[in-house]
This record gives sequence, structure tokens and C-alpha cells, in this order.
Amino acid sequence: MARTQAPFTPRITYFLAFLFLPLLHSSCGSKSDDPNPLPPAPRPQAPQDKNWSFETTPVWADEFDYTGKPDAAKWGYDLGGGGWGNNELQYYTDKASNASVADGTLTITARKEEMENRSYTSARLVTKGRGDFLYGRFEIKAKLPTGRGTWPAIWMLPTDWKYGDWPKSGEIDIMEHVGYDQNKVHITVHTEAYNHSKGTQKGNSKVIETASTDFHLYRVDWTPYAIRGYIDNQKVFEFINDGKGAATWPFDKRFHLLLNLAIGGNWGGAEGVDPDIFPQAMEVDYVRVYKMIE
Repeated sequence: MARTQAPFTPRITYFLAFLFLPLLHSSCGSKSDDPNPLPPAPRPQAPQDKNWSFETTPVWADEFDYTGKPDAAKWGYDLGGGGWGNNELQYYTDKASNASVADGTLTITARKEEMENRSYTSARLVTKGRGDFLYGRFEIKAKLPTGRGTWPAIWMLPTDWKYGDWPKSGEIDIMEHVGYDQNKVHITVHTEAYNHSKGTQKGNSKVIETASTDFHLYRVDWTPYAIRGYIDNQKVFEFINDGKGAATWPFDKRFHLLLNLAIGGNWGGAEGVDPDIFPQAMEVDYVRVYKMIE
């Protein structure tokens, strides 16, 4: 049922106008009448490239010039199965059979063996809490595995996740490789705006004919202006800070390094896994981090 409205007489209209006129006048004053005006919010600005350089002596390094398990003062482990957000097939352990050092080389080995309802074991080493960095040059010399289903990576994740869960706080992939696409090596970054879930990730790749027979140098130079990726000191990738905030550039917080060899998964297992290739290994000659000179 519609509700009727009583007539609104002119006398009441004049009274209300008289009553509220001072309030209307005070609320319509110009901003210059405010004795303490707020400054306008600054617009985000892209940083200038200051051509930062890097120290020549590493601030953090592992030369793997010892024998046994990886140095516990420098490396921890991510442990377990569960797919790791990518439907991966391996179970990560801290066993020497999956990660060990000898003859100047770290070897991360994926094996076909049952563990905790998983058909493969491997290792994922992390420097979190032992090596956390904001900007710098990161150099890792490595030789990659072969075979359909292998998915090695040398990469970085945020230590503190200041901007939220993945991908909001960012990811830097210094090197990724999938065994079904032999010799094509990828360098990529992920952010809230640019990530593989949306198909908007920023990256590039290069064919390295001897990626699995020789050691190659994988490097990232990370400054406030850009993340630049190199293979054997040749620039392959550049991602520039657009100054629009954390959605596109969350790379102003601490990150740590990860070295791992995954099996299967959404990308590594896109063409299946060859069960006859195992064991497979990623070998690492050294890891070196150089401080950016302010």
C-alpha cells in the first residue's frame, strides 16, 4: 500500500530555510577557510634508475667446499608433500640422499621412492632466517636435470609476506626449467597484478643448448628501479618498477633464496612424468649474494 504524504506548506518551507541557512553557509566555505588544511596525497612516482652497482665481495655465499649435508647455518628445509600449491608429486625431505655436498658441489636429487603416500622424494632448500635480503646481486652456478616431469627452480620468496599471501607479496624466479621442454630456461616475476594464475606473469626465456650438461651462471640484479635477469652474464629479462604500488611492485621488502627440484605439477608435469629417468639431480657449484651499493 502506498503511503500518502501531507502537503508541504510554504510557511514551513521558509522556516526550515531560515533554520538551516547558517549551517549551509558554513559547510560551503572554500578550502582556504580551513586554518589547518590537509596536504594533498602524494601521487606514486616511479623511481629513477641510479645505475646502482654492487660490492665485489659477497655478503653471503656458499661455495660448497665441504662434504656432507648442506651447511645448517645457511640452509633450512621446506618439508612435506601436499602438492605445494602446484599439484607436485614429490615429498620434500631433509635426508642426505636428497641433498648433499661433495667435491665442491651441492646435489639436489629427486628419487622414485614411496614416502607419505608420495611416489617421489626430493629436497627444497631455503635461506629464510639464515639469509634474507633487500636488493642485491644474486649469482647461482648450476647444472640442470633432464627428463619429462622434472621441474628445477632457483628462486626467491618474501620473508615477511608484508603485502599478503601469494602472489601479493611477490616472487622472483631466477631460473626455472621443465624437463619436457629441454634447454629452454625461464626468468620470471610474479605479483598481484602479474602472475601465472591470471596469465599475466612477466618473464622471458632463453635456449641454453647445454643447460643439463654444463654449469651455467644464473643471475638477478635487484634494485629499487628494476629486476634484471641474466644467463651467463647476458641480459635476458628486465622488469621495471612502475611506481604504482605493491600490486605491481612488492619488491621493496626482504626476500630469501630457494633451491629445489620438483616432480610433476601443473607446469612440470603438463606432459606427464617419465618414471624411467630417475634419479635426477640439479647440481649447484656456488651461491653468491652481493650487496647493492646505496
